[in-house]
Amino acid sequence: MTNTSFPDAASMWNQRYAGEALLFGEAPNDYLRAQRPRLPRAGRALCVADGEGRNSVWLAQRGLSVDAFDIAEAGVAKARRLAQRHGVAVNFAVADCDALAWPQALYDVVAAIFVQFADPPMRERLFANMVHTLAPGGLLVLQGYTPKQLQYRSGGPQRVDHLYTEAMLREHFAALDILELVSYEAELREGTQHTGMSALVGLVARKR
Repeated sequence: MTNTSFPDAASMWNQRYAGEALLFGEAPNDYLRAQRPRLPRAGRALCVADGEGRNSVWLAQRGLSVDAFDIAEAGVAKARRLAQRHGVAVNFAVADCDALAWPQALYDVVAAIFVQFADPPMRERLFANMVHTLAPGGLLVLQGYTPKQLQYRSGGPQRVDHLYTEAMLREHFAALDILELVSYEAELREGTQHTGMSALVGLVARKR
């Protein structure tokens, strides 16, 4: 199904990832990294729309068996190079969120970091698939921007319907046990695209 906000998302992201530099940096997302004490020491992880691979590579360095996908071939090619440079194995795929085969109850960790390309109908499907693919006891780690981000313009889509609120996330993930759901402001330094004071929301939830 088409994402009406970005009808040719693959082309757009391939153009953005065309250069040599890592747009969002090499380090993992700070919120994901802060969940390290909660992460299992072994098991399977899925990184949703992981772009150039910063989060999937970090999870692989933690000892997890990691699958990751992105719609942009250029981003996945850079992710493969990043994994090789760090000496870890990640199963990367070029895939669209709606076309991906989401296996049932497979993953011990699902990481969804700034997946705010999705318009509301796609977001509903995406979030449902993320819950579907988590194994019992599996952990979901999600970070996004809140509507206040429109004031900062330091990253993310400039569309309020793509942004997250705590109430929205609590409703979408009601089937999970929410361990943490917090809105906050912090200065991001993630490459050239997420830079400056930002209005953020973080969610950690466990599959029952």
